[in-house]
Amino acid sequence: MKRGSLIKSIVIAVAIVFALILVLVLAGQHFYFLVRVEQQEVGVRFRSGRIYEIVGPGVYSDVALYARLEKVSSEGVPFAFEDPEVITLDRQRVGLKVSGDVFRPNIGQADKLRELWPTYRQLYLSDTALLERIQNLTLQAMKSCVGDRTFNDNVIGSARDELRVCIDTQLSELAASYGLDVKNVAVPNIILSPEVQASLDAITKSRLDTELAQQDAIKAKEQAAADQAREEGAIRVELARQQEEVRQKTTLAKLEEERLKAQRAVIEAEKANDLLAAQKDLEINKARAEAAAEAARAELAQELVLAKLYSQYPEYVYLQTILANASALKATDKIIFTPEGVMPTIVIPGPGITPVVETTPE
Repeated sequence: MKRGSLIKSIVIAVAIVFALILVLVLAGQHFYFLVRVEQQEVGVRFRSGRIYEIVGPGVYSDVALYARLEKVSSEGVPFAFEDPEVITLDRQRVGLKVSGDVFRPNIGQADKLRELWPTYRQLYLSDTALLERIQNLTLQAMKSCVGDRTFNDNVIGSARDELRVCIDTQLSELAASYGLDVKNVAVPNIILSPEVQASLDAITKSRLDTELAQQDAIKAKEQAAADQAREEGAIRVELARQQEEVRQKTTLAKLEEERLKAQRAVIEAEKANDLLAAQKDLEINKARAEAAAEAARAELAQELVLAKLYSQYPEYVYLQTILANASALKATDKIIFTPEGVMPTIVIPGPGITPVVETTPE
């Protein structure tokens, strides 16, 4: 009796617990209490299986038929996908790696979240599902962008940035239809097979060799031009020097010619002055001679008159002679008479000399 009562009590207790659990389970579909939505989350509140409200960060409670609250992360989900073989437009094989971040709709895109929730709920709640979808979209964008471009346009130089822009644009357009936003797209690596890498290295080396040869040719040409310019400059300098020397010599010759002309003019002027002076001297001398002649004639006029008288009147001449002789004698003079036509010999007295006057005619 006691054992049966115990078993009955246990069965009743289990039934009660089961009933409570069932009630709680059934009731849990119709309320939630103090559910917290974090700063980086968006809350989607449901009633009767329909979206009732989309809310931002906060704490929420609700009691209603089939009431629940789903939380969507607004944090970026990083991704990095690699395709080892993509065919270019010119049928070359390259590998490609693309990375970036994908973002679900935030509170500012509540209308888009409400519209797309029925279709893409799994993408908004599961990072795994989101990454699988983004991987497919990324591979599609990679194949499209690489396939529309040649090998060089995908690999060489700035073409890589153009490739990244193409993938970013196409991936963003594809993700937008899911309400997703893709940012920070990068192409960190382009993978080449050893054969392609060797060919690319050979092409690059050949191109570098060609460019080096061109640079050497340009350098040689520029050096030749510089040498030619230097030689031409030296020639021009020498020509300029010679021209300057000729110019200076010409100038000096002109100056010398002008100097000679001036000197000749001075000499001619001096000659003219000398000639004029000589003419003046001659005229002066002539005038002086004439004056002297006039003076002489004036001085001889009396003598000429006397000479004319002497020639006309011999007796007058004799008289003048007697007068002259008489006036010439002094008291101490001695008179010597000699025959006409005889000159007396006069001896001046001195020691041992006796004056003798020879008076005997021969």
